[in-house]
Amino acid sequence: MTANTSLPGAPVRPTAGFMLAQPAHCIALGFGSGLSPLAPGTMGTLWAWLAFWVLQPWMNDLRWAALIAASLPLGWWACSVTAKHMRVLDPGSVVWDEIAAFWLVLWLVTPAGFWAQCVAFALFRFFDAVKPGPVGWADHLFHDVDAVANPAAWRKAGFGIMLDDFVAAGCTLLVIAAWRFFQ
Repeated sequence: MTANTSLPGAPVRPTAGFMLAQPAHCIALGFGSGLSPLAPGTMGTLWAWLAFWVLQPWMNDLRWAALIAASLPLGWWACSVTAKHMRVLDPGSVVWDEIAAFWLVLWLVTPAGFWAQCVAFALFRFFDAVKPGPVGWADHLFHDVDAVANPAAWRKAGFGIMLDDFVAAGCTLLVIAAWRFFQ
């Protein structure tokens, strides 16, 4: 967790009760995948992959585009509310950003087979965890904000949470496109 708090008291650790107390928490915490004590971002990405496989028989390009487009404002809202309630601008347990961004990757690499999806997963996790270049830049845009002096920071928190993951998705797609081009 990034320790930028603005509300009195210590940061709130998410639990199943915290998640179920508010629909925004349930969404932001990836329907429980973000509650993992180990690598919640990876668990959120795995949840996204599983959900993609489950939804795929009923989806077409228009439906995927609509779902991903709807996930952006929904995620901004859910991540902002949850971050504020946790008193942390970018909590590690908030994984909706990984879910929405990895759906974008999977949608754009489809029809990729299992092993190509594994490569996409590994690349996305690399870019999201290591945060090289543009991903690190996007990640730091909303860090080190004084949310006490600037309460509007909480409204922007969800955007900051989601931005670096969509940049990581873009980097993942760029590497995959370059690999396919040079094959």
